[in-house]
Amino acid sequence: MSLSRILVTGAAGKVGQAFIRRFLADPRFESFTVRALCHNRKLPAGPRLEVVSGSIEQRAAVDEAMSGVTHLLHLATSKETPESIMDVAVKGMFWLLEAARTSSTFRQFLLVGGDAGIGHFFYPHPTPVTESQKHSAYPGCYALSKVLEEVMLEQYYIQYGLNGCCLRAPWIMEKDDFKYTLSFGDDVFGGPLWRDLVSKEQADAYRKSGAVPIMLDPEGAAVKRNFVHVDDLTSAIATAIDHPKAKQQTFNVSMNEPVDYGELAAYLQKTRGLEGVPIKTPYHSTWLDNTKAKLLLGWRPEYDLAKLTDAAFDYRRDPSDPRVIWYPG
Repeated sequence: MSLSRILVTGAAGKVGQAFIRRFLADPRFESFTVRALCHNRKLPAGPRLEVVSGSIEQRAAVDEAMSGVTHLLHLATSKETPESIMDVAVKGMFWLLEAARTSSTFRQFLLVGGDAGIGHFFYPHPTPVTESQKHSAYPGCYALSKVLEEVMLEQYYIQYGLNGCCLRAPWIMEKDDFKYTLSFGDDVFGGPLWRDLVSKEQADAYRKSGAVPIMLDPEGAAVKRNFVHVDDLTSAIATAIDHPKAKQQTFNVSMNEPVDYGELAAYLQKTRGLEGVPIKTPYHSTWLDNTKAKLLLGWRPEYDLAKLTDAAFDYRRDPSDPRVIWYPG
């Protein structure tokens, strides 16, 4: 049986670690080895797992990491770090694409994109957002970087016939992440920063009681926001590997329905007795349509509002696994 090798950039991140665990345990990929490219954080090597160090900003590091590779899963990013993000997102992407197109062994380039590239809840989307939605990055360098990554990959389809696939994900959750997106404390995960939208006294009281913010749009309606659990995303990635209908396609990879903050508050009140607190924001509802991935790939997400919520609120962290936010923004 011929051996295939997949290179994973950003391998020490949330998605990278989850994907590698899933991939190595999947009998479908027993003929594969994994090469994990790590930069700031490291992974331990193991059976069928090779770990190399380097930054995709450096062409020599990319060329070495891509040697003998048949597949690439590109996850590395810089978030809101203007001093480095273009070196990673543009230069790094270019070196990876160049190495892929000139390689005699290369077969498939898999990019995990993001709904930041279509503006997620910053702009009104009156109809479901499909893969044909025009790019519309929200303010900041991270969203711009996600647009540039997708466009560069698409151009390599046109210029060189590269076999690639973009899996466009919304906000990715694991462990107790989702619970902490709702915190009125300084430990909030991501945004909005709920305690900045109420008085300090209210924020402290809400945090103590475990109150749940109900995000409202400018018209006062509960916002619908897209999420995906890391298990569903890694399932989609695995499904897309060597799938004939994935070639040169973009897929929205999300829950079947976005999280409605009103429904979320009602569910947490019913199941855990937590109070819902309406908070008006400038944000808008968005419905990321995952029909294409379900139709062409046969992929199905397992997480819905109830499962996403219960998984996060029931999760108990080991003392050796503290919550750490590895990037700003």
